[in-house]
Amino acid sequence: MKIRLGYELIYWCPQPTPMILTLSIHYTRAADLDRPDYMLTDPPLLPSLYRDGFGNWCTRLVLPAGRTRITADAVINDRGRPEPVVPEAEQHPVESLPEETLVYLLGSRYCDTDHLSAVAWELFGQPMTGWARVQAVCDFVHQHITFGYPFARPTRTASEAFHERLGVCRDFAHLAIALCRCLNIPARYCTGYLADIDVPATDAPMDFAGWFEAYVGGSWYTFDARNNEPRIGRVLIARGRDAADVAISMSFGPNTLESFRVWADEVVAT
Repeated sequence: MKIRLGYELIYWCPQPTPMILTLSIHYTRAADLDRPDYMLTDPPLLPSLYRDGFGNWCTRLVLPAGRTRITADAVINDRGRPEPVVPEAEQHPVESLPEETLVYLLGSRYCDTDHLSAVAWELFGQPMTGWARVQAVCDFVHQHITFGYPFARPTRTASEAFHERLGVCRDFAHLAIALCRCLNIPARYCTGYLADIDVPATDAPMDFAGWFEAYVGGSWYTFDARNNEPRIGRVLIARGRDAADVAISMSFGPNTLESFRVWADEVVAT
């Protein structure tokens, strides 16, 4: 299966404005690209790329005063199958976890575990462990939070999402991540494209998606508390502790995002 995916962002800046953009497809999917996701700008700009501390590709630009269009249009090969479900994946004792997973047990800016530990153990302390425990967390979050784009708020933490019971995909992910961490299961935030393949069509505009990965059974596995079902056509852009680590753009000056479009569609053979 092939998926066409990309974005178009149009910014207006009153003065030259440095930006860091995290929009490149993750290096683990680079070999699947049929057409690379080269970033193009109008007016033409000279970007520089670097890998952040989580291994994500980031792009540095200085946007000039006025209007700047930033876009990419790629085609990627996908296996065309739903994500794996591994109910036998066991939870690891903390003392047996690989060192590189331990950072994903800690609280972070949006995953405020210190406010949710008692709730997590009350809801999920027994008798489940491993995959079953992570899925129980996803089932709870999926039912607990009402989804809606008007509910988006960039400052909402996991505990606030728990109490307010509304949000967007990042809020679902943050609450599920925080609960997993409270239960000693490493969990990390993911952002990327999620094509609407083999799911009912909606009128909602396409956006970048937020989900998470949990470390059970010796591997990282994908979980999605917002949709709460294995999906086809998920393409990773970046991973981190929470959304603060993988923001699509970080600006260092005043600017206005005038237009925002994202696409991820199956390429139908003709």
